[in-house]
Amino acid sequence: MCGIHAVITTGTIPDISPDLRQCLRNRGPDHFGQLYRTVPSDNTCPTWNLCFTSTVLALRGDHVAKQPLESPATGSILCWNGEAWRINTQTVSNNDGEAILAQLVATGVSSVEARESHILNTLRSIDGPFAFVFYDSESKCVFFGRDRLGRRSLLFNEAEDGSSISFSSVADVPAIVWKEVQADGIYSLRLDAQYTISGRVMTHNWLPSGENDAVSSIGGFNMTLPTEDHKLDFSSPSVDVLRHQLCESLKLRILNIPEPPDPLSDIDIRIAILFSGGLDCTVLARLTHDYLPLSQGVDLINVAFENPRQVSIDKSRPPQLQALDAYESCPDRITGRKAFDELKATCPGRYWRFIAVNVPFEEAMSHKSKVVSLIYPHNTEMDLSIAFALYFAARGMGHRYVEKTEWEPSPPIVTSQARVLLSGLGADELFGGYSRHEAAFKRGGYRSLVDELKLDVSRIGQRNLGRDDRVMANWSKEVRFPYLDEEVVRYSISSPVWEKCDFQNQFHPAVIDPAKRVLRLLADALGLPKTAREKKKAIQFGSRTAKMESHTGRLRGTAPIPPT
Repeated sequence: MCGIHAVITTGTIPDISPDLRQCLRNRGPDHFGQLYRTVPSDNTCPTWNLCFTSTVLALRGDHVAKQPLESPATGSILCWNGEAWRINTQTVSNNDGEAILAQLVATGVSSVEARESHILNTLRSIDGPFAFVFYDSESKCVFFGRDRLGRRSLLFNEAEDGSSISFSSVADVPAIVWKEVQADGIYSLRLDAQYTISGRVMTHNWLPSGENDAVSSIGGFNMTLPTEDHKLDFSSPSVDVLRHQLCESLKLRILNIPEPPDPLSDIDIRIAILFSGGLDCTVLARLTHDYLPLSQGVDLINVAFENPRQVSIDKSRPPQLQALDAYESCPDRITGRKAFDELKATCPGRYWRFIAVNVPFEEAMSHKSKVVSLIYPHNTEMDLSIAFALYFAARGMGHRYVEKTEWEPSPPIVTSQARVLLSGLGADELFGGYSRHEAAFKRGGYRSLVDELKLDVSRIGQRNLGRDDRVMANWSKEVRFPYLDEEVVRYSISSPVWEKCDFQNQFHPAVIDPAKRVLRLLADALGLPKTAREKKKAIQFGSRTAKMESHTGRLRGTAPIPPT
């Protein structure tokens, strides 16, 4: 995880504000660097002044790769925020930013068109989450963008007169209007053309011409409808195939992570899982156990909030029905403890540390202005409620449980030192886990279900992953999404619908729900029978961040956040 900031202007390069500089340092505490370039004017174009700023959270290779990265041979500059797991299908084992820069400048051609083609094809060949700004000095062109699934943040703002454009991983608000760079392609900005900034920007598709029907620019969606009844069961091939795909994805994301600097304890913990106790995250935890060395522990971060409206409802109940406290009654806390207990029983040799993050209402409100600034330009109540949960989960400070899984009155407080967070996001879109998928099947059978699933996958890049990246990276953490690995997505969209969910056969002999049935079957096969049968809950409801400031609970999620 890194922070990116870049300014391209015909005027004087402005200083980065102290607040924004600190936000960038939060994202990358291991290094802060800046490089400058000037593109001289000619008879038709003005002089351009360029400033590139990067902060680094070092998680790849055996050294801190200082950014911005600079090519000694060409003077080209790369600001890189992300993880290139594969380049041209080959796994990247060392520092990925250095490997990408080497490929970007490795061309023997001199024409602008040939250089552009080489650079675009290099960027298209990358599998993994990333955002970048790359200045190719030989063609006087700036390339920028986000990966095809939009898993990393990159914002931009353009001066009204077209004299400058700025890029940043996080916004400097409220002084400037920032917008999110769309994840629909790679953008290029020619500095030797006779146009304003907007006229110089071109969009290049992620896939070559003729392949634009691919879903999320990854592959074709299998629209095949069944001609006979298919029952998804333990013997279905898709269960083992899914396990293989997830394991390959996880190995890239959990192995060879360097130890956090200045660890606060003797326990070696490098990975934390955003842990609601639900199906998606618990399967990731269970598979992580199979590959992570036993010498390393795993933090399970479970977040719960004091929601005044829910507290009031609870107090109105008879004393014998009232909750132990506001946090232990949260749905995610209940499922989290059950899943923690199940993991300990299934994987007894692993050091699992359950961190119960309890957030009082007043503490949440004291951080509200910070969270609102991080999610900008997003600004709805739903954005805020989701961001609250992710923000405090990423901070990782809470009550520690190791030996016992049930509530204790005064367990020690710890803060997770893990710099890598695993998230189960994406499984619902890929395998039919939302209630709207079942509703689509009831409405129009497999045809409607397939259309709904295709639409969901195609919109992943338009979702709010950039927002989530900004919120969690504020704590010097990098979130990784094993379900959104390109190979896992490609497998899912190429599979027939009956190998993912099974709404045609609502009843299963083992009492396993039809939604995401392939993943539920895998969980059961992995020794997680309780987890396999858990119902889905959205994060804002499971942690009770939804409508915390609403006395009636009638506030719409799409309502804008009121000014403070």
